Amino acid sequence: MSNEDRLPVRITKEVRDTCLCLYVRRTARALARHFDEAFRPLGLTNGQFSLMMSLNRPHPPVMGEVAALLGLDRTTLTAALKSLRHRGLVEVRADKKDKRSRRLTVTPAGRALLAEAYPLWQAAHAEVEARLASLDPDSLRTSLARLAVDEKGE
Repeated sequence: MSNEDRLPVRITKEVRDTCLCLYVRRTARALARHFDEAFRPLGLTNGQFSLMMSLNRPHPPVMGEVAALLGLDRTTLTAALKSLRHRGLVEVRADKKDKRSRRLTVTPAGRALLAEAYPLWQAAHAEVEARLASLDPDSLRTSLARLAVDEKGE
């Protein structure tokens, strides 16, 4: 490759300094580490907490509903459920009306762990919101949700 075939460094710097995707991805990783650290004493990751919290409903959801809520494909959701099932925190059962569908529930042990995790989440979340206070966290959530919905074409 000759030097003439390369993009100018100014373009690399432009992308580095302005790319929203890069900024959001880097921020998402930092947030994930922040919440992972908060949940570490309970042996949970932020993803496991979010997954279990999404199942904490009066009626057990089907896998497709949970995958859509979390922005996961079904294969990724199945993999994420594996360790939670192994620990006895989540159950996966066939739907009574449609044996092809699977319903997901948090077990009593899972609910107890969520109750322990919630105050840790509150504290970690308050730290993040305090750092974002000048940006209006509610407006940021709304804008990010709009981007996610627009991406799915809804």
